[in-house]
Amino acid sequence: MKPLNLHQCAGCSTSRRGFLKASAAAGMTWLSPISQSLAFSAENDLNHSEGKAVILLWLAGGPSQLETFDPHPHSDLAPGVKVVNTSIPDYQLAGGLEPLADLMDQVSVIRSMISLEGDHERGVYHIKSGYRPDPTVVHPSLGAIICHELPKGAVEIPNHISILPNQWPARGGYLGARFDAFQMGDPADPIPDVTQRVDEERMQRRLESLDVVERAFLAGRDPELDLLQTRHRATINEALRMMRSDQVKAFDIQLAAQAERAAYGDTAFGRGCLAARRLIETGVRCVEVTLDGWDSHVNNRETQAKRIATLAPALSALIRDLKDRDLLRRTVVLCGGEFGRTPRINPLEGRDHWPHGFSFLVAGGGFAKGRVIGATDPAGDSKEPDHPVRVADLHATVQHLLGLDPEKEIITPIGRPLALSDGRVLT
Repeated sequence: MKPLNLHQCAGCSTSRRGFLKASAAAGMTWLSPISQSLAFSAENDLNHSEGKAVILLWLAGGPSQLETFDPHPHSDLAPGVKVVNTSIPDYQLAGGLEPLADLMDQVSVIRSMISLEGDHERGVYHIKSGYRPDPTVVHPSLGAIICHELPKGAVEIPNHISILPNQWPARGGYLGARFDAFQMGDPADPIPDVTQRVDEERMQRRLESLDVVERAFLAGRDPELDLLQTRHRATINEALRMMRSDQVKAFDIQLAAQAERAAYGDTAFGRGCLAARRLIETGVRCVEVTLDGWDSHVNNRETQAKRIATLAPALSALIRDLKDRDLLRRTVVLCGGEFGRTPRINPLEGRDHWPHGFSFLVAGGGFAKGRVIGATDPAGDSKEPDHPVRVADLHATVQHLLGLDPEKEIITPIGRPLALSDGRVLT
């Protein structure tokens, strides 16, 4: 398929609408491919960041593009892999992703992601932050940047949440630990420590006693400790606000209808995706849900198939739910891992690390629908995909769609100016 534009520019709606109105006034009844794209964009743009959010479905370990979003059924790269036709003409998904097939006209697929990192830890850092690891600085994750730059609004629960995190959760980096993702496990389990164990009167006495202890501790000490005490008090107040907020119910998927829960699949990841939708609906800015176990150096086909069986119902239910609730237009959905897998099967029937051309699914928030960007070599010989998309460019594009300026510089704690992204916005 011919590569198409990756997104619709959320910041250009006024000029586009003016162009379309002028065209209509001039009696222009034709539409070229670019003007068709503009017409579609003008109809779907959001002109500001209000309500914008991101859901990252993190496929930890590196999913195989050949067994998911970029099958080559007529080559010898993935023998035995079945394919399914989709709602995008001439585009096929690998077998196992049938629940997603009819929804592909609501999303787009990048088949030409390239990363400069082929190690798991470094690759995770690169994809989540948009920067390569640097010994002189710790970069914030995309979610931390979003929460730092966009207003929190009326949200009384954490604004940056990681569900089922592994050893490399989303971090605040140089923005500070308060922008680290709030970590939680399987949403089937209650969030620990958010239920008040004593009555309100006794709770107030405990807080007053804590205040006395803190003031006594600070008496006569370094004034710089006042700042730490202020931060500590702010943390306590945020925790209390969360404990007393009705918004904490967004974590409780048992409040959803049984049919709704069943659609996502009876898995921790499926429940995490349902919780992500509920949290975004409540006003949370960024939710990351991890599906671990995609590293398939041995027995690739079976490893990938098990993960796909978990991914397919959860991803399709999430896209459908967001669309039906009119949340998709303001919610960016990203689905992928730190890299892909080698085109060639190794002697252990596995696939090794491959950062040279792998797949990412993108949707919502201003991204174009039903498009396939880039292509990988069907012979598996070339490391250069058609129309490559750099990690930094994807970050810059997502930030742009959220109403941020990727070139904006933030001064780090050591006085070093760093841009939100060193990528370019893809149009």
